[in-house]
Amino acid sequence: MPIINKLIEIETEPKINIHDITPQIQDFLASTSIKKGQVLVFSRHTTTALAINENEVRLLEDIKVFLQKLAPESGYYLHNDLHLRDVPENEPINAHSHLMAMMLTTSEIIPIVNGKLALGTWQSVLFFELDGPRKRTVFIQISGE
Repeated sequence: MPIINKLIEIETEPKINIHDITPQIQDFLASTSIKKGQVLVFSRHTTTALAINENEVRLLEDIKVFLQKLAPESGYYLHNDLHLRDVPENEPINAHSHLMAMMLTTSEIIPIVNGKLALGTWQSVLFFELDGPRKRTVFIQISGE
């Protein structure tokens, strides 16, 4: 069974932003001969996450507000006491971003059926930047036959 890997890069904007990476995954799948199997999508950063949900503008804004309520940037977090940690000079104050990421997930697995992602009608693979702006990478692995 072949296994094919790819990294995609995402340039993110400040604070929380959400990117629909479904087209990049579909394009990668279309470049292979895989007709049945699965796609693993994996976020490679501790202040980013993934989810499968609807890519609708107002819902995405609701999600951002919800995450900010769960872990407000203005909250007090031990991780942000940089003077008590051995950190690089440019270390960000980002405990809230780590906590938000824990409420989501770092990976998703999507079945492949007849050479297509078996997503539902309104489902998209969403990449969450929680501590931008940054240059991020997402690992995609397709396996099957």
